[in-house]
Amino acid sequence: MRKALSICVILILASCKHEEKTQWFSADRAKDYFSIVEEACNNDNGRLWGENLYGPIMYVDGRNRTLYANFPDNEGLLKEKDGVYSGLLPKERIITNNVIEFGGVKYALVPLPEQDDRYRICTRTIHSLFHCFQDRHGLKPSTFSTRHLNEKNARLYLKLEWKALTNAITSSGEKRDQAIRDALVFRGARRELFPTAIADENKFENFEGLTTFTYIKLCTSGPDEIRQRLLEYLDRIYQNNSYAFGYGFVNGALYATLLNDKDFDFKQIETVDFDLGNAVLEAYGVTLPAVCRDVAGSLAFNYDIQAIRAEENEREAMINEYTHRIVTTFNEKPVVTITMESPNFSFEPEDIDYLDTLGTLYEKLRVSDNWGRLAVDNGGALITNDLRTLRVSAKDLLIERNHISGDGWHLVLNDGWQTEQVGNGSYTITKQ
Repeated sequence: MRKALSICVILILASCKHEEKTQWFSADRAKDYFSIVEEACNNDNGRLWGENLYGPIMYVDGRNRTLYANFPDNEGLLKEKDGVYSGLLPKERIITNNVIEFGGVKYALVPLPEQDDRYRICTRTIHSLFHCFQDRHGLKPSTFSTRHLNEKNARLYLKLEWKALTNAITSSGEKRDQAIRDALVFRGARRELFPTAIADENKFENFEGLTTFTYIKLCTSGPDEIRQRLLEYLDRIYQNNSYAFGYGFVNGALYATLLNDKDFDFKQIETVDFDLGNAVLEAYGVTLPAVCRDVAGSLAFNYDIQAIRAEENEREAMINEYTHRIVTTFNEKPVVTITMESPNFSFEPEDIDYLDTLGTLYEKLRVSDNWGRLAVDNGGALITNDLRTLRVSAKDLLIERNHISGDGWHLVLNDGWQTEQVGNGSYTITKQ
């Protein structure tokens, strides 16, 4: 899970139901979205990053892997009609909201949602286009991990930082300046506790946070909507039981928004671990104490630290109960076990919980692999830390030819695969 690519797989694909295609999407609709996204990129026209972000785009239907592109590939794999290039994405290729090389061309790969949603599709597209930009300019980190953000003190300081940043985003004048200083003090206090994680935090904030900021800026009507969309996103991430996989998406975007208000030149960011917090400190002329933890405690009372502590105590009790339930459900009761070969994972950051050695629980999940397509909508799926084994509960199991369902999930098997009972009511998916 340390790979950067695994973190950026943050967007849900179309659900794995009996339908074989996303009914609302077509080559004509793809052409419409190519024009919409091109217009958004042309409106910016390189002012933000020094070059127009528009380039090769590939929309992919997760149900049947049909793809629509705006540029031809170099190997003639795609067929052109009326300016749209279509084909099929091979089943071994992972569908992520990121860069994909196909037929000798690097495309911005965009998983299609279940229904037409202009804002979601446009932001997903520019999300991937910006990752293409990062890829071209050496701004794509190799590995990073922010699992230290599951530690209680790290979460406390991060929540305080977010509350201060919210005040900064929504205020002006002296009140804003004070909120920015407070946010940087809380940030500094957390980093004093976890100094070895500073570079990884910066990488995450740059890789995904700048991406979030870019697509919100290019897909909104102005500063008011930018703040609205950003704070809505922060509210979703704030509710997470784990911040390890969602923190960077929003934290980097918050600091980038503050920098944008100072007409910061983003083109000067030339390293994967550029410190956005330090850039804000310099842009706003903030002076920090020698030891941030010396003053963070007293500042915390201005941000309702008692309520935050209560939230974290409740979270800890819930996790203990939750962990017991997970152990019971996935280790003691009947399950369906799937060994993954070349999986395509699709999920939202707010739907995952890291459970240390137990693995990671995905409350909602879409997976496609050589064996077929799995949709989990309730009850969760537990995936081991090596990403090789997935388990779902065998409660209410129903097997109908190639369609298998259980409590909150369903699975469509590809030809040549079957369920095999392994005892005690548990099953595994095997090749015939």
